[in-house]
Amino acid sequence: MIFYKNPVILSIFSGVLLTLSWPVQGLSFLIFFSLIPLFFVENQITKGSSKRKKLRWFALSYLGFFVWNLGTTWWIVNSSVFGMTFAILCNTSFYAILMMLFHWSKKRLPLRTAYIFLVSLWIAFEKFHLMWDFSWPWLNLGNVFSEEIQWIQWYEFTGSFGGTLWVLLINIGLFEVFKNHPPSLKNTIWVKKMSPWLIGIAIPILISLILYQSEKDLTPSTEVLLLQPNINPYNEKYDKENNYYFDLMVHMTADQITNETRYIFTPETYFGAGFGAALEEFKTSILHRKIDSLLEKNPNIQLITGIQSYSVYKTERPPTLTANFIRDGVWVDFYNSALKMEHQENPEFYHKSKLVVGVENMPYKSFFRPILGEFLLDLGGTVSSRAIQQSRSVFEHKKINLKVGPVICYESIYGEFLTEYVRKGAHFLAIITNDAWWGDTPGHKQLLSYARLRAIENRRDIVRSANTGISAIINAKGEIVNELPYESKGVLRGKFSPAERITFYTQYGDYIARWSGFVAILFFLIAVSGRLKKN
Repeated sequence: MIFYKNPVILSIFSGVLLTLSWPVQGLSFLIFFSLIPLFFVENQITKGSSKRKKLRWFALSYLGFFVWNLGTTWWIVNSSVFGMTFAILCNTSFYAILMMLFHWSKKRLPLRTAYIFLVSLWIAFEKFHLMWDFSWPWLNLGNVFSEEIQWIQWYEFTGSFGGTLWVLLINIGLFEVFKNHPPSLKNTIWVKKMSPWLIGIAIPILISLILYQSEKDLTPSTEVLLLQPNINPYNEKYDKENNYYFDLMVHMTADQITNETRYIFTPETYFGAGFGAALEEFKTSILHRKIDSLLEKNPNIQLITGIQSYSVYKTERPPTLTANFIRDGVWVDFYNSALKMEHQENPEFYHKSKLVVGVENMPYKSFFRPILGEFLLDLGGTVSSRAIQQSRSVFEHKKINLKVGPVICYESIYGEFLTEYVRKGAHFLAIITNDAWWGDTPGHKQLLSYARLRAIENRRDIVRSANTGISAIINAKGEIVNELPYESKGVLRGKFSPAERITFYTQYGDYIARWSGFVAILFFLIAVSGRLKKN
């Protein structure tokens, strides 16, 4: 590989390695070598005599990251061609800009310092990608090990940013070995030089295996039913009324409920007919009465279901930034919500807080709305932008004194975001999701796989109800202990283990990313000043 001089081939090869290493391809080990070809391209350009070096480097790094983005997230096309194109082109640009800044820093900083700048800048970007309105953290490097849970049990201390740091350090170290000591059968010094970096791969895995063996297996004690109705959201789901879905839920769970059943979960927006449920009037609605009558017959069960909801405002001016104009004097906030109901208890709502860009919200709406109007991608149902809830909520099952953190679909990608549920007392996490937009592609498999990282980070069991699948129960080690196959209609009955321990990561969150942001800014300013530049 390293003898091949064609920079285009090397860039493409780097993208291919990144793609093949990504879940759920099953070749995670390749991630430790995936950036090396790109580093060789940058080294060639730096030492070469060609003009327009910056433009060439940007184009070639863009090519490699484009292959990666396309190879791992092409499935977005099933929901939106524009959405896929926008996500891939923009996300590729961000990574190419990171490499451009690294290329620039090498001229103004010592090499080791430039590498530190690259690592801290990359991690800081991943953190930023979790926070801003164009958030798309699907390809954060730490996610790559979601299928190799026995390698990353130490995520309970570092979160997924520990994985990003691990990947970047190994790639840089191995590149320097191959650059300075090209592999040769006659001179095997490169093997000796590689050894510390191979040990650097092995030691975290060994630590993880020790943690994996020492983590206590709690006996599952709480029975749950996870509904998987397998409804096509494009041409079926939004054509029927909520009464139909209530009857379907009753029918599907009737022969599954036992004396030990304590929870029933349904997927995201399971009740999504029309504009949804009016929050101010829900307690007097027909749907509330029907659900309460079901729970009256099963008083030990708590129902948590996905539901579309809304609040109406009668005012001439927009009451909130997210409010949608209906007619003169009437504005509405729509929510993608989780509803908790328990017999003889007031209903509670949690509103989805991490929204899908361009589908559920318009990024930087105050700026773009005057220019573009209400522009959203149509994925079935209503396409008005959604409002969010600023803080997490936990739902308490008062009859058994347990608390659950309700997580809605896309939110399960966000590590530190989920820790707030646990800090508020959640004994387990529940993901309700609708992955049917993407069809039978790697998309729904990757989203399920990422949930395993959240289980390890917080040492909490996770129950997952998905419209078309894959519904599953995941234990605190990240193991999938029970599941329903994709596109099968049914109810998954199983048990999970409540827990109370708070992990280091749950307590301190993305501290690696915060420190990386500080280091990146510091070294950027030093590079601009030229203080470390050699005379």
